[in-house]
Amino acid sequence: MAKLSIAYLESLTIKEIYELAKEHKIAYYSKLTKKELIFALLKSNAEKEGFFFMEGVLDIIPSEGFGFLRPINYSASSEDIYISASQIRRFDLRTGDKVSGKVRPPKENERYFGLLHVEAVNGENPEVAKERVHFPGLTPLYPDKQMMLETGKFPISMRMIDMVAPIGFGQRGLIVAPPKAGKTILLKEIANAITTNHPEAELIVLLIDERPEEVTDIERSVSADVASSTFDEVPENHIKVAELVLERAMRLVEQKRDVIILMDSITRLARAYNLVIPRVDVLFQAGLTLLHSTGRNAFLGRLVTLKKAGA
Repeated sequence: MAKLSIAYLESLTIKEIYELAKEHKIAYYSKLTKKELIFALLKSNAEKEGFFFMEGVLDIIPSEGFGFLRPINYSASSEDIYISASQIRRFDLRTGDKVSGKVRPPKENERYFGLLHVEAVNGENPEVAKERVHFPGLTPLYPDKQMMLETGKFPISMRMIDMVAPIGFGQRGLIVAPPKAGKTILLKEIANAITTNHPEAELIVLLIDERPEEVTDIERSVSADVASSTFDEVPENHIKVAELVLERAMRLVEQKRDVIILMDSITRLARAYNLVIPRVDVLFQAGLTLLHSTGRNAFLGRLVTLKKAGA
């Protein structure tokens, strides 16, 4: 039998994949999509060989060349997976890529799991992923496609947004509201409207400096990728998670995917950038305003529609 790889499995018909699923005893295989079946087979094959099959968002350490796959919440943890510089160079991997592959447990003198082989990059054959365009080379355009939020039923707030403040793919929008005004409820309603009306778009909910229980509430309320850095984390972690989410979005856009980031809140992100400024700069009020806006503006500046790519 041929070696199971994403390239080999993608070349098979759905009937042939069903036969393999029977051999590997994949439960309820007839209810899975072809992509879900491929990853179930890769996972089963890795486990039969004595390895784990895991995935995470790549965070490259620029000064070292190697990186880590962050499988939990875009944050550093003991579950991170080490990926060598040689594998990063071989497949032209970039920070924000979601990398899947065979993983071995840490050896006696090691702290992290180790990635043995890259099976997929952003759900695609790694060899295909090498041919991607680079985000900085794409051409930004004005939004030309509306993000419809009305679902034909309650909540009425989505109909009001479509009428009063319509949102386009590639457009930036801010919710300005005092505390306890229902901002979080509105964000959840927007997230659920997006998943209902635009299932093909990738939705990421980014929570910065929030309470842990609020993160749990969002995770239970929306069907989306939720990234968070709670108030008990240091400001540097808030910035790191936000920037990794942005890199993740850029990688998806390079694959011509539409991505939507719902963030709560940009005020807290600006405050985090402010807190990590060297003390000498805090003495100058004008400079302070400029510096704490730098990270926020860099974040907002990448939220655009791009020619021959996604938004």
